Amino acid sequence: MNIITTFTEKKREKQIKYEKSVLREISIKALKEKVQQYFGASRFVSGLLMNNGIEEACYDVAIEAYLLGAHFSRFGYFGESVKEVRYRCRHEERHLVDTLYHFLLYWGQGEEGAASEALYYLCEEYVLFWWMEGFDKGERRYKLRLH
Repeated sequence: MNIITTFTEKKREKQIKYEKSVLREISIKALKEKVQQYFGASRFVSGLLMNNGIEEACYDVAIEAYLLGAHFSRFGYFGESVKEVRYRCRHEERHLVDTLYHFLLYWGQGEEGAASEALYYLCEEYVLFWWMEGFDKGERRYKLRLH
């Protein structure tokens, strides 16, 4: 008796294998440092970071942005500029920024006031940093033929 598999299952298995290999290059220490670097100086967020759930949400968004950058790095390897590649995934990137921003606003319980615009830009920079990290690591993996 043969086992029937579909192309979508095979594609998903390949994607999971690639994501596992890319995630080996990211450390918990780096995640913690970047959360402190981007959000530790903000008066509004620094109080929230005492809550482990908030910090873990930042880690989740960072990992998703990292994987997104790594996934789209193949376009950079084949000759597209970083700007063109970012334009390709602008909707996914915007979704990550909005998710993190709204999560922080929700847990801030309305205390952000005028700082909400600055908070949005912090979220944007944070996601961009991790996207670029993933993009660079993914492009390097393509150059070394580790994909």
